[in-house]
Amino acid sequence: MFATTLSYQNSAQTATLPHDLFAAIQDLKREMNAVILAHYYQDPDIQDIADFIGDSLGLSRQAADTDAEVIVFAGVHFMAETAKILNPDKLVLLPDLAAGCSLADSCPPDAFAAFKAAHPDHLVVSYINCTAEIKAMSDIICTSSNAVKIVSQIPAAQPIIFAPDRNLGRYVMEQTGRELLLWQGSCMVHETFSEKRMVQLQVEHPDAEIIAHPECEPAVLRHAKYIGSTTALLNYSLKSQSPAFIVATEPGIIHQMQKQAPHKQFIPAPPTNHCACNECPHMRLNTLEKLYLAMKNRSPEITLSEAIRIAALRPIQRMLDMS
Repeated sequence: MFATTLSYQNSAQTATLPHDLFAAIQDLKREMNAVILAHYYQDPDIQDIADFIGDSLGLSRQAADTDAEVIVFAGVHFMAETAKILNPDKLVLLPDLAAGCSLADSCPPDAFAAFKAAHPDHLVVSYINCTAEIKAMSDIICTSSNAVKIVSQIPAAQPIIFAPDRNLGRYVMEQTGRELLLWQGSCMVHETFSEKRMVQLQVEHPDAEIIAHPECEPAVLRHAKYIGSTTALLNYSLKSQSPAFIVATEPGIIHQMQKQAPHKQFIPAPPTNHCACNECPHMRLNTLEKLYLAMKNRSPEITLSEAIRIAALRPIQRMLDMS
């Protein structure tokens, strides 16, 4: 295999990259008995090399079911943690350990522990976009795919804390009619969409439907023809007769939409200014080069204390059982 003179710095090591990264990654995958899981918000090259592409629920199920010895998680830190929680004996790699999550960061464990202690009669339902420590303090985990279904199964008399995303929590309240005590966290990407610019964009594209993720602000959601998880948005765009869509979620999903419906037009919903703020900076830290080096070096590895892992496993398992 030919090698370029290009070098790349990762984990304080400089490595020469192969000329054909796709072929090199496939070779390593066979040698390591590895599976590559990628979120829809990853760069197109990573999506194209992945064995499975999905949202948080779909990837959790794949992580729970895989027979691979190594899981390479092209996503953000909490996603790779979830894979490790479900697979304590497997090597779980994350191409860039700095790939965090603004929503997970908005719920510090110490502050949340105090919040939970102040409401001891409440059941804690936490969105999967949180750290392992928050999962360990939760009773049930949910995703945007199943949050309404999960909350609907809880007895009406049971008070509920919903964390950490206030926008998803508000959406669940509207869909279920339940009163939820919301932790005031949010996603920097889904809060950056401009209602005004989005409406202007729809005027320019009158045949386009607005479709949105429930992490978006209420002002954006009220214009949406359809609201759903990332996978649900993809499926809806394929089934709808509309020729065009304004997509109010991280634009990485548009790669799959365009691949599966090349005859349709997919337009990213605009942020509040002319930056690329609708792209998740954490997701985009992962690159094909970093993925290759993570596999070659078998690092960076996700590790968790066994106490946290076991405590976090219970609410995840409850989610999978209830889904």
